[in-house]
Amino acid sequence: MNGVLYGVGVGPGDPELMTLKAVRLIQENEVIALPGAVPQETIAYQIAVQAVPELAEKKLVSVYMPMTHDQEELKANHEKGARTVEAYLQQGKNVIFLTLGDPSIYSTFTYIQQVVEQHGYGTAMVSGITSFCAAAARVNIPLVKWNEQLHVVPAVHSLKHDLSASGNYVLMKSGRKMKQVKEKLAAESRSVVTVENCGTADEKIYRGVEEIPDDAGYYSLIIAKEAD
Repeated sequence: MNGVLYGVGVGPGDPELMTLKAVRLIQENEVIALPGAVPQETIAYQIAVQAVPELAEKKLVSVYMPMTHDQEELKANHEKGARTVEAYLQQGKNVIFLTLGDPSIYSTFTYIQQVVEQHGYGTAMVSGITSFCAAAARVNIPLVKWNEQLHVVPAVHSLKHDLSASGNYVLMKSGRKMKQVKEKLAAESRSVVTVENCGTADEKIYRGVEEIPDDAGYYSLIIAKEAD
């Protein structure tokens, strides 16, 4: 019987925000996959090992996905990553793929999952706390109230949105285009708060567009709310 590939969210950065289920799956299984060239250097590993020290003694498997927009290269990397984990699934071993936040939100896991399922293997997701929920809690504000809508936008990939729709916005992965993102935000009458590296030792909070540095990091999450 083949093993199962689990996509396990480790939360946004604070190891205390990992779920009991995530901890149990890491403890009970031997093979742990991580999205990076060196597993121990990935953020997901550095979060999880604080909550589950025995992770350091597990079989750590690299599933490296270089940053690229080339669709053919992406497809080849997804296929390669799938084959890497399938080598263990064929042995009847489960593979626990650790991912930041929640595996259903802009996660590398979902691409590997799709290929693995096409090859006939079983998969499952274990949800984790998302970065935008953690950031809202960190600054002690609600994301939405009553009948407000919530728009989640991957700003690093697209700046076509003008933020004019009714409701509140979450701008994820904004760091690489922060200057352009700030220009769009400055044109809107919204309340803005940014959390960089939420839940980690390097966490920074910026209130208002003017406080956000142009060189803010990749993991800078912006909450832009309609004025009350």
